[in-house]
Amino acid sequence: MNFVTHLECANCGKRYEANLVHNLCTACQRPLWVKYDLEALKTKFPKKALLGRPSTMWRYLEMLPIQDPDKIVSLTETTTPILQTKRLAASFGLDNLFVKDESRLPTGSFKSRGMTMAISKANEFGIKKVAVPTAGNAGGAMAAYAARAGMEAYVFMPEDTPAINKKECYLAGAKTFLVNGLITDCGRIVGEGKQIKNWFDVSTLKEPYRIEGKKTMGLELAEQFDWELPDVILYPTGGGTGLIGMWKAFAELEAMGWLKTSKKPKMISCQSEGCAPISTAFEKGERFAPKFENASTIASGIRVPAAVGDFMILDAVRQSGGVALATPEADIPKWMQLAASMEGIALCPETAVCLGALEVLLKRGTIKNTDRILIFNTGASQKYPEAVNEQLSRIDIKKPIDWAQI
Repeated sequence: MNFVTHLECANCGKRYEANLVHNLCTACQRPLWVKYDLEALKTKFPKKALLGRPSTMWRYLEMLPIQDPDKIVSLTETTTPILQTKRLAASFGLDNLFVKDESRLPTGSFKSRGMTMAISKANEFGIKKVAVPTAGNAGGAMAAYAARAGMEAYVFMPEDTPAINKKECYLAGAKTFLVNGLITDCGRIVGEGKQIKNWFDVSTLKEPYRIEGKKTMGLELAEQFDWELPDVILYPTGGGTGLIGMWKAFAELEAMGWLKTSKKPKMISCQSEGCAPISTAFEKGERFAPKFENASTIASGIRVPAAVGDFMILDAVRQSGGVALATPEADIPKWMQLAASMEGIALCPETAVCLGALEVLLKRGTIKNTDRILIFNTGASQKYPEAVNEQLSRIDIKKPIDWAQI
């Protein structure tokens, strides 16, 4: 059963037919939401329907926009674990600190969720050619799912995108181009090529369905916490679909009566000082974020100087009682090493920013030591060899071992 009623502009409210292909709102060029008949869902899709279903994001099929399950393009997007981090928590003086590890997904990052949904909907619509601008993981995920669907894929990425992401796209057969600019420049190229090359643009929030895939992070963590949400969620923010999607998920779950209480988490948008458009706009009390000039951060996934869904991110943060903040770029390797050395969890650079934010917010009193705090590890650190500059000791087997140095 499919419960989608229509699409709706997140800014001006203009309605669109759900069974037609859309990108942005034609009236104001802002993102579109997928809207559902939540009353019908409440009646026809009870919690008990989840019992016995496979542990993948598709267990929530009725709350997703797919009409024909046979058109789903999947690599088995498994439920990702929530890991309690007792030693890491103790180092911050916390009682309860958890990490939801999205690196376990098929393409090594949370981008699997959005791209499996976007490509599945494209498959339903009969689309054969797709294009995306990327700072890394989105391109690799899109290339993989397009290959799975037999679609022609085009990927445009900044020249300094992590090497692993370049190789992913190449191996998956995507036509991959390096651009001497930022992701916003790549996005302009994709937009300009729509009419010329006749591809469908799957850029962040420029189509309605990636956010629905990311929404499953919120559905999943709610079920994992037995329908009682954590007090705080820290999320590394570039385009922001994950944060927006989770906030949408919580609202839908509440409307369906699935949550034990109406209390929602404080949503914390975390950025690096090297690229901080959302935190800058938050501090100034603005709803829309001006382009962040000279953006530069090793956390390539959050190097987004201008997010099309800026107002959606800021709305969610403010409605939740949360904050948006940026922390020092130079601290990223330190936080990556701390998490790995204390817990064995390989945090990506983007998530490392969240630990810097956690430290700041505890000092401010925005977060309490007794709060249940959840951090999203949005990708695998192994994808970012450029982010770690290790200095390793050497042993010369031709010489006696100096055990005092070991």
